[in-house]
Amino acid sequence: MSVDAKRLSQVATLSNIDLDLDLSGSSKSPARTPKRDSLLRRLLLQLFGLRAKLIVPYVLLTLLTAMVGTFVVTRLVASSIRERFVNQLYESSRVASDAIVRKERNQLSNLRLMAFAVGVAEAVQTENATSLQDLLWPLALNNNVEAVTAIDLQGEEIITLAQDPSSGRYLIYQGGDYSESTVVGAILGGDVDSIGDKYAGFLLTSFGPYLFTSGPVRDPSNEFTGVLMVGSRLESLLIELKSQALADVIILDLDGRLIATTFPESTSAMELEAGTASSADLSLRQSLQVSDRSYQVIYVPLVVRQQHMGVLGIALPSNYIVDAESTSRWTFGGIFTGATLAVVVIGYVLSQSIIRPLLRLRMVSRAVAEGDLNQKTGLARSDEIGELASVFDLMTYRLRRRTEQAAALYAETVQRNKELADINVRLQAAQQQLIQSEKLAAVGQLTAGIVHDVKNPLAVIKGLAEELREDEGLDAGARMQLSTIRDNATRASTIVSDLLKFARQSTPEMRRQDLCETLRTAMRLTDFLARKARVDVDVILPHQAVTAAYDAQQIEQVLVNLMQNAVQAMPDGGELRLELALAPNQVAIIVEDTGVGIPQENLRRIFDPFFTTKPEGEGTGLGLSVSYGIIARHKGRIEVESKLGKGTKFTVWLPLEPSGADY
Repeated sequence: MSVDAKRLSQVATLSNIDLDLDLSGSSKSPARTPKRDSLLRRLLLQLFGLRAKLIVPYVLLTLLTAMVGTFVVTRLVASSIRERFVNQLYESSRVASDAIVRKERNQLSNLRLMAFAVGVAEAVQTENATSLQDLLWPLALNNNVEAVTAIDLQGEEIITLAQDPSSGRYLIYQGGDYSESTVVGAILGGDVDSIGDKYAGFLLTSFGPYLFTSGPVRDPSNEFTGVLMVGSRLESLLIELKSQALADVIILDLDGRLIATTFPESTSAMELEAGTASSADLSLRQSLQVSDRSYQVIYVPLVVRQQHMGVLGIALPSNYIVDAESTSRWTFGGIFTGATLAVVVIGYVLSQSIIRPLLRLRMVSRAVAEGDLNQKTGLARSDEIGELASVFDLMTYRLRRRTEQAAALYAETVQRNKELADINVRLQAAQQQLIQSEKLAAVGQLTAGIVHDVKNPLAVIKGLAEELREDEGLDAGARMQLSTIRDNATRASTIVSDLLKFARQSTPEMRRQDLCETLRTAMRLTDFLARKARVDVDVILPHQAVTAAYDAQQIEQVLVNLMQNAVQAMPDGGELRLELALAPNQVAIIVEDTGVGIPQENLRRIFDPFFTTKPEGEGTGLGLSVSYGIIARHKGRIEVESKLGKGTKFTVWLPLEPSGADY
């Protein structure tokens, strides 16, 4: 086995050692935690460490004894009171719910009485408010109806008879719009639920919220003529509910907002709405603080005519229950605290002789896990803990030696990997240049042998076509065909001329010149083409001259070719950026456009002879091949980056100082 192979084997072995340490003791250096997190972690370790394990059994025994005693006494004192209290809450909620249902049934009975009264349907149909007043007022007065409203088919109020809470007299209102109200809109829309065509709901009036029951009004021929509503003021209804349920009452809407309550007016709605759940929750019991007094509240769904109308809350004061439980809790809490303190002191004294050396071992182990391998326990004892400390110190010493060896081997491996990667990059670049040079040489040898033999016949064909076109006896069709022959011969001659230039590949005449001037010359040659194509040219040149050894004519040919390709890649106009940038021992000429871009599959072929992406007849595919050969003879390179729809960027790299053989 070679020396390198042995070193790599040692690195692998040490890596396995590091992995084992990660699994057992986390040898990887953890991230530095803030001081506050370190204190919290130390506190948790003390809470769940060996010291706690020695003390906790005693503490748990005391806790269990105190908790059982406290529980028994508290249950004996307060369980019967709390049970009666909870039962009363549920019973009060049932009584209040039943009272609301009875009230709605009473309203429904009065509604039917009024809707079927003689003349009511005809008065509603004709919107005769005076007749409705004469018909409905005696019925409302005799049946103690607090509000009755007649509505036409468009949802407009015909007349409302509402009892004034202060005087008991009926007041008359007209002209209101109830078309958006649920209890009216459902009837006007012809809706019928599972129990009929009557509806109930809450409405806010000038006298406060009311519970209304609505129903359709039909004439003797069963034709729908309007809507009649009978309502009760929630304030008087809640007073009745409080007297029956012997508890305060809260009514919330479906969104949990307060509608009415028997609590004092000074109580804010936020106090009563706080903590309530949505109306979908059932039997939700909560604590409530109103005017510095504690209440237990049960929230149940408010269902009328099988419709979920809101939430009904029943509240009873709970101060006396809390006081009884608090007294029992304080008494037995004092006993429990004294016993617990005694047990903790005894456990602490017993644990110190065992815990202290183990805490030292833990501290040293943590420092070693964080990477400090120079730690020692410093424990000299003759028992098992002393033996454990000696073995730990020996393990730390050996681990320190192996880590130093691993670090040296790792640094050497990293350096060699960098060198190999650098060599591979240069090798791949040289290989690509060699392949491209072989392609260019093969095409050059092929074209050099045939170009002269092809160019002369093409000149003869072109000349004869020109001469024959001058014959006046030819018809228009023949003259057009001769023009086609001449144009194609001209195009073929141009291709052959380009091949001849490509095949010659003359040796560059290297002179030290200013690249900025060469770039400006190439810009002037392509200026008309750029302006014609509506292309904005942005030039970025250094302030000082950039001198290098190169053939100015050949470099101009490369730049003009790249600029022309960039302009042709932007048929709808765009931006062309030309930049000259210095780098160590070389200079970069950047030609970047915002054109259509080159597909990724074509990027490797753009320097191949005769490969082109331009439309047929607009290029021979030799421009980039010739440019590549020129730059290669200048000991430089061409790089290309492109994204479809975003543009293409060509970078020409030229050396600032040529080798002695080339200059």
